Amino acid sequence: MTEERDDLVVLVDENGEEAEFEHLDTIDYNGNEYVVLLPFEQDEEDTEMEEVVILKIEHGEEGDDSFLTIDDEEELDAVFEQFKIRMEEEFDFLDS
Repeated sequence: MTEERDDLVVLVDENGEEAEFEHLDTIDYNGNEYVVLLPFEQDEEDTEMEEVVILKIEHGEEGDDSFLTIDDEEELDAVFEQFKIRMEEEFDFLDS
């Protein structure tokens, strides 16, 4: 039986390859909007979260959204800190 999930996002990279991600959170920070995603694995035996993907949301004029990679390490770290604060009840974060 296939379970329908509305928290899954399919992203297509520059090579046309598709990858599924679980949407964890959307964060407003410094006047921008960011999405926090977790690579989706069909095998749910391993429940330990290893690494999330944080992308900046760019809203197009025609209502279409794009997700942009974040090159600025300070911006990325700041958004991740906001995510950790918001999700401290749901996840155990490792200090790096």
